[in-house]
Amino acid sequence: MKQHRRALKAIVLSVLSVALMSSCSQLGYYVQAAQGELSLLADAKPIDDWLADPAISVRLKDRLHKVKAIRSFAASELGLPDNGTFKTYTELKRPYALWNVVATPELSMRPTQWCFPVAGCVNYRGYYNKEEAQFFATSLRTEGYDVQVAGVPAYSTLGWFNDPVLSSFIQYPDPELARLVFHELAHQVAYAQGDSQFNESFATTVEEIGLERWLDVFGNDALRKAHVEHEVRKQDFLTLLLKSRKALEDNYESSASDAEKKQRKSAIFQNLVNEYQALKISWGGYGGYDRWFGEPLSNAHLAAISTYHDFVPGFRALMLREKTLPRFYAAVKALALLDKSARHRQLTALALQSAAAIAQVTVP
Repeated sequence: MKQHRRALKAIVLSVLSVALMSSCSQLGYYVQAAQGELSLLADAKPIDDWLADPAISVRLKDRLHKVKAIRSFAASELGLPDNGTFKTYTELKRPYALWNVVATPELSMRPTQWCFPVAGCVNYRGYYNKEEAQFFATSLRTEGYDVQVAGVPAYSTLGWFNDPVLSSFIQYPDPELARLVFHELAHQVAYAQGDSQFNESFATTVEEIGLERWLDVFGNDALRKAHVEHEVRKQDFLTLLLKSRKALEDNYESSASDAEKKQRKSAIFQNLVNEYQALKISWGGYGGYDRWFGEPLSNAHLAAISTYHDFVPGFRALMLREKTLPRFYAAVKALALLDKSARHRQLTALALQSAAAIAQVTVP
């Protein structure tokens, strides 16, 4: 354990030295990030140690057994990394692992980027303390940005650390727990620095493929029925968000005055709220997405939607072409080596080709 902590401290010091060389104004941010990661890892204990502890509740032990089985499936059936990730558990004293701050200009859907060592440039800044995230968000709002602060239950350190299972997601329903594990492990398979759309869409594709296979093996009628209902609601909600994002993009790209664009922006967001209420009625009152509306709606709420979903059709088409996960992973790694614009073009072309092929098959 002492060796482990010394190694962590060495890494933390190296991160801080980078921060000092790059910008003194960033020092506070790097300090909280380093301390937050160090604390999270220092509190982690092997899952088997938790299971052997007689003081641990039966419910928690059941969830830990479940995540062990999911972790084993990820390695043996999906070819995801079989390392120390998700083999320890940390009991957090907060509802989320961290909080991400996303920002866009007032009349644009293009998210602001921040650049860091290792991760490259990403469309958010993560804080381990909610108050610090909100303080930074307030400073951005005073500069005229649209901002969202969103809780994050889990994240990947890309294999740099053995990421633990966290109390922020351990109680998820089995399919959602499996989905999260597959998603975060996928980030260790392929990662293109500075390309959040590529990285998150790939991980989303792997989680979907993985969950389909996991349900085939471990699902029962009740679980599959609940999952289908969940997927219908999720797709309904995503369709609504994409529709609203497109309306905002068209508004900002129009020749209208800024004043007119702001008026239309307000109307689009009000329509989004109204349509969501109608969706809830069609879902029988299900309110699982209510917390998404916890802050006043802004461009930032919708900017990240593309990050996780825009290239999923292209990755799905690539999987169909390659047929097996090992070949699919190899093809994705090859894409990650390309120039960003080149890999985006290839994924877009794959999606269009797949859509055209489906259209030909379905035409009578």
